[in-house]
Amino acid sequence: MADSNAEPVKKTTVSTERTYNNGKTKVVTDKNSSSEKKKSFAERIEEILHPTPVEQPKVVLPTSSDEMNIMGSPVATQEQCVRYLLKNNPNPLLNTTPEELVNYYYEEASLEGIRPDIAFAQALKETGFFSYGGTVIPAQNNYCGLGTTSATVKGAFFESPRVGVRAHIQHLLAYVSTKNPATPVVDPRYSLVRGVYGSNTLNQWQDLNGRWAVPGVGYGQSILDYYHAILNS
Repeated sequence: MADSNAEPVKKTTVSTERTYNNGKTKVVTDKNSSSEKKKSFAERIEEILHPTPVEQPKVVLPTSSDEMNIMGSPVATQEQCVRYLLKNNPNPLLNTTPEELVNYYYEEASLEGIRPDIAFAQALKETGFFSYGGTVIPAQNNYCGLGTTSATVKGAFFESPRVGVRAHIQHLLAYVSTKNPATPVVDPRYSLVRGVYGSNTLNQWQDLNGRWAVPGVGYGQSILDYYHAILNS
């Protein structure tokens, strides 16, 4: 016989909350919904033990070996390069305009057969979108850390932005080709690199790991990350 003084049984509602990896979207489901009622106890346990994987952001990777080569023709446009720079730093510390600097990269790189769009991506990485803040200062027109071997060594100074870009391109050329630059050498370390490598050359940006930067783990891959961001800008 039921106890007339017993408290009524309260209906218990159990809710689950899933926060997706973007940190913004929350989905709350009521276990007493009609769809959940249809699931057996075993099915619910299975969901707890083996939850549906959350889809991770897709990482755009190079689609061909050509895209990873230091030498080659540009894919990104000059406009994309400028747009991506200004998106991340509306006031870059430059001694020229962003448009002129990008144009210098395309002109100088085309003389040597170097990818200007990815060389510019390297400059963005090296300078922090031309905000500097490290050893190199804007007055040096040094866009790739040339000669900066420690926190107290500022590295090379160049008389103009174009000459600074030319030195950057020539330094890349020193790694990838045995031919002499098309213009007079302004890279102070060009002969040093050529003397070390001789007839040996590098081909891809990943080959710069541990060479351009030390220890340089993932250095070349990170340059390509900047490049892909330029393409998506």
